[in-house]
Amino acid sequence: MLRIVLLFLALGWNPVAGAAEMGDDGLHKEDWFSITFRDVAEDIVAAKGEGKRLVIIFEQRGCIYCREMHEKLLADPEVRDFIKANFKVVQYNMFGDEEVTDLDGEMLTEKTAARKWGYVFTPTIVFLPEEAPQHVSVRDAAVATMPGAFGKWTFLNMFRWVHEKGYQKDEHFQTYHARVIQEMRAAGRLDAE
Repeated sequence: MLRIVLLFLALGWNPVAGAAEMGDDGLHKEDWFSITFRDVAEDIVAAKGEGKRLVIIFEQRGCIYCREMHEKLLADPEVRDFIKANFKVVQYNMFGDEEVTDLDGEMLTEKTAARKWGYVFTPTIVFLPEEAPQHVSVRDAAVATMPGAFGKWTFLNMFRWVHEKGYQKDEHFQTYHARVIQEMRAAGRLDAE
């Protein structure tokens, strides 16, 4: 068995290929996450220019739920590919000191932005509008927020709901999610969450 594994490794096969790397800040780094100057208005405009929506993900060093999100959810091709195709993702460190410019123009650090916007759980995923509003904070502009860790279908369906602009419709996310799960079961496409 060891010879087979060594042979695969010698041939360049990596069983964790595509797995997120650990950054110097202790956060998992996806190679498809966007590195920006963290000016939220500029990031919304840039995302729209790419035909995407801006998402901010707050994480912290040692967060077991963040690790699970990277190792299970974002490593799942169905989840990863949908998010990559439709969203520009920018990672924030819940306790980081990188400079952030809020939509209202206030200059903050990542950690003061988390406090101002009221985010206390990691991961927290913040979905921003298609257009950058002025004179409001990210907390007030967000079209949806997903605090904490969830299973694959809740996680993916939240991204789908935002992509489909469910927040503008009468169908609440929980109703949408239940309907999608029921449709998947009826079609025999639901695997274990």
